[in-house]
Amino acid sequence: MAVDLEVPTWVEVEADPAHVRREREKARQLRSSAWWRRRVQRGVCAYCGGAFGARELTMDHVVPVARGGRSAKGNVVASCKPCNARKKLLTPAEQLLLARQAAGRASEHEGE
Repeated sequence: MAVDLEVPTWVEVEADPAHVRREREKARQLRSSAWWRRRVQRGVCAYCGGAFGARELTMDHVVPVARGGRSAKGNVVASCKPCNARKKLLTPAEQLLLARQAAGRASEHEGE
């Protein structure tokens, strides 16, 4: 079950426009590489594990560019569009934390 997570107020984003511009260009170059084509040809979303066609997968930065992440092989994964949109500007650790918090709130309300 996917939980739609809002970016919490404690997530600070002060993106350096020059950094974002550089990394977007690097991402465009990486998308045209054989390495990236092999990733999307596998057809697996790194977050939900679902099977997708290559055109249904997007490049997601594990550490978002707006938060200082780089467009490098160790920081990009193939992601389905719903997972990429749900992740927003969060890191995977923040996603887990928020999902656990949401699950805790849901279980508290079940007892009412």
